[in-house]
Amino acid sequence: MSQESLHGKWTVSSSDEEDPAPLSLQPVKKEEHPDKDRAISHGKQTTLFNVKQEPEHTRKTDKNKSYMESGHNKPSVSGKTSNKFLGSGSEERKNAPSNEQKRLPFMTSSRDSGTTTPAVKRKKESENSGWCLSSSDEETDSEHTGERATRRRSPSPKKRKSEAEKRSPSPGDSQQLDESLNSWDLLEGGEPFRFYLNKVTGISNRYNAGALNIKDILSPLFGTLKASVQFNYCFDVKWLVKQYPPEFRSKPLLIVHGEKRESKVRLHEEAHPYENVRLCQAKLDIAFGTHHTKMMLLLYEEGFRVVIHTSNLIHDDWYQKTQGIWLSPLYPKLPEGSSDTAGESCTNFKHDLIEYLVSYRSPTLNEWINHIKEYDLSETRVYLIGSSPGRYQGAQKEKWGHLKLRKLLSEHASSDSGEETWPVIGQYSSIGSLGADKTKWLTSEFQQTLTTLQKGVTFLPKHEIPLHLIYPTVENVRTSLQGYPAGGSLPYSIQTAQKQLWLHSYFHKWSADVTGRTHAMPHIKTYARISPHFKELAWFVVTSANLSKAAWGSMEKNNTQLMIRSYELGVLFLPSAFNMKTFTVQKNQFSGSKNSAMSFPVPFDVPPERYSGKDKPWIWNIPYTYGPDTHGNIWVPS
Repeated sequence: MSQESLHGKWTVSSSDEEDPAPLSLQPVKKEEHPDKDRAISHGKQTTLFNVKQEPEHTRKTDKNKSYMESGHNKPSVSGKTSNKFLGSGSEERKNAPSNEQKRLPFMTSSRDSGTTTPAVKRKKESENSGWCLSSSDEETDSEHTGERATRRRSPSPKKRKSEAEKRSPSPGDSQQLDESLNSWDLLEGGEPFRFYLNKVTGISNRYNAGALNIKDILSPLFGTLKASVQFNYCFDVKWLVKQYPPEFRSKPLLIVHGEKRESKVRLHEEAHPYENVRLCQAKLDIAFGTHHTKMMLLLYEEGFRVVIHTSNLIHDDWYQKTQGIWLSPLYPKLPEGSSDTAGESCTNFKHDLIEYLVSYRSPTLNEWINHIKEYDLSETRVYLIGSSPGRYQGAQKEKWGHLKLRKLLSEHASSDSGEETWPVIGQYSSIGSLGADKTKWLTSEFQQTLTTLQKGVTFLPKHEIPLHLIYPTVENVRTSLQGYPAGGSLPYSIQTAQKQLWLHSYFHKWSADVTGRTHAMPHIKTYARISPHFKELAWFVVTSANLSKAAWGSMEKNNTQLMIRSYELGVLFLPSAFNMKTFTVQKNQFSGSKNSAMSFPVPFDVPPERYSGKDKPWIWNIPYTYGPDTHGNIWVPS
């Protein structure tokens, strides 16, 4: 059935309730179809190929000019098919090169290969559900080895840093060494918030100066690893193992996942070659829930560290997307004989982390709960915001989801006069079904949480507080580093969008010139309350939770019960925990000045720019043929 809408002409199945089939890629060779200069849809596949001639409407705009000046190519119309145009759920991403100049031929789709991609997972998990989940497509399938590294005791991080600086690296590893040392210096520099972005391939080096990649996080410079746990939604075990330094690849690694049935079997098969890898399945007792938390627990000889982030454990998520990372201090061990409650922080982080792990009801995680009890987490300055599947009543419902955020804001947010009018920002990579109108969830219970002030402070009616929602436009995706394939990680479906057109009036473009990441599509999720002049923050959250009821929870039974479907995890930054009244928004994040060190590094441009009349939100399962992307391709899912 074809229909016309605000998003152009599109086709849906006979049931609007059904989520789209996973997008896959079937290459079309130009010589086999000489009369076709557009993408053609075949059944359940996405047919994608390069546009040979520049459309008349494609102009050299100032935006394209600035894009060229940033070191990126504008949309190509050369007729050379780029392997970088890779559809969601395709095998091509597994073969995507890290070097933009290297081109490989198209490969068959993952549907044929048997590999489960996030798109396939999302189809199976959310079919007939009313919401979407964030994910990314599959990762580079680089060569890996199952060989075990020789076990040996490593020197302390500081000693390793000294030795690394003294030795003469070979040309092949000098860049990696420099990056690792820079990351070490970054942590040693005492950045107060410990909030970082990931390194992005294809942007200016200056914008990666204060960023981390996964190899930095797992570097021996950060600690001598004894064991680790990886919580996540999507894994490539081979790729993950190779991110650990060789000397740590045989250390115990526990993977906490939410896979079921066939995908669980595949994950076990992936992990089988690694005798040090164990798997722990998270219980998902409520339909359509997922294990979406992204956290690392790292146990060192020197201490213990927690990392809460937004990236799947696949290559693609650490390549050309904008991601967020909170890296804890290196926690020291408590003296023997300390009580279980010793080493608590002013934010109650230790208690909340243990409570979150207890919610898994897993004997396997009890070992790590005992580890955490042995360490001093008192230096933590962030609050933990977790979601765990269940239905909660009474005091229990304030432990999870948006009601946990509401409780913390009511206890610790500023009570200064005037802040009750401050706008709220939400930024995310996926959107769930939020109801027939804004009052069903967004501007009722969720906005009530986001606008909560300290107890006793009167606030204005909710409709008077501006709500700025940041989600990429079609043009954002088209001109991104990855081009249209970046939209595979922004799974907002036409079926959901058509039911909530009211939501789009809140939308603002993705723009991140301040961090050099305007063209690195966001997989990060953030929420904040900001002053009307956009110079101060009342609070800031980075989390795995998208804009969905499944992630944040929704009220039931006349607001006496909170229902949450999924596991999520994030951290809340409140000025009071840093002895501040508000955070100053950092305008020049790469100046290196001491003043900027005490201002908060918001990862996108503020104020956000509202959608213009021509802007449309990216919807991943409709075609985009009006113009080529940065690699000269168009997007036509079926």
